[in-house]
Amino acid sequence: MAITRNKIPCSADRLGLLDPQMIQAVVESSAFQIGKQYLAENRVRIVEADEAQIASAVIGNSGLYEQTIRLKDGHLISKCSCTLPEEPICRHCIAVLLEYHRWSQPRQPRKSPAAPETKAQPAPPSTAHGQGKTAQASSSSADVKLSEVMLFIEWLQPAMAAIEKGQPLPASPPIGAGEVATWMHTIRNLDESRRESEAVQIHLEADLRDREAYVGRLTQQLQTSIAEAKTAQATTQELQREVATYKGLLAKVAELAGDVSRYDGQLKSMAQEFLSKGSQLDKLAGSCKSVADALKSITKISS
Repeated sequence: MAITRNKIPCSADRLGLLDPQMIQAVVESSAFQIGKQYLAENRVRIVEADEAQIASAVIGNSGLYEQTIRLKDGHLISKCSCTLPEEPICRHCIAVLLEYHRWSQPRQPRKSPAAPETKAQPAPPSTAHGQGKTAQASSSSADVKLSEVMLFIEWLQPAMAAIEKGQPLPASPPIGAGEVATWMHTIRNLDESRRESEAVQIHLEADLRDREAYVGRLTQQLQTSIAEAKTAQATTQELQREVATYKGLLAKVAELAGDVSRYDGQLKSMAQEFLSKGSQLDKLAGSCKSVADALKSITKISS
């Protein structure tokens, strides 16, 4: 989604009149320098343009961004799909304006000394898709040289092999700024993105393995706890059965204790009776002894 920047009051009535000095005067210095670098590295691609509107794309450090720049009602309005906080124009739109100025400058007609001063319109790129693309192709084809293409092809084979093996890309051949350099830069950006994605994937896989190991340990601990709980439950049931048995034995012991208590009372009563009978027997034995003694005396007297 493109972000609309602030409207900039603009006295120029054509986009081709915005020269680098005018652009530099209203933008951030760092953004202007980066925009110039993008221009030097041939990262700008103008899709369609006229003196009132430009549709373009710029290869940034983190991907491809799309721009729309308009000159309307005395204001310069720019939109870019990037999210950079640069105001009032981002580096990508700056690079597009610089590229359009370079592109449209040679096409402005020269004024004749004898001709009266008129507002001569420069010959901008056509708004038609076919003609705009043809002009862009002509501008881009000037940046492509056969020798550089051959160097690019020679570099591409080991580069693809390095990508397949996950190794760093080989050093770039000595190629100046142009279309071929843009190809190499794009491949390097894609390789960097792939490496970052692989690094993130490796990190996520390692984190997933750690989490799986942690879950495995928790599962093992849970299974151990369940086994211990089952063992404790079996032990508790066994103890409950033993307690029930002990309760039965205790009831029997209590019953026997009652019987013993009753038997003890009876034994004590019998012992008292025996003692009473024994005293009576003692008295009877004494009486018998007295009678025996008396009989012995009578016997002795009779004889």
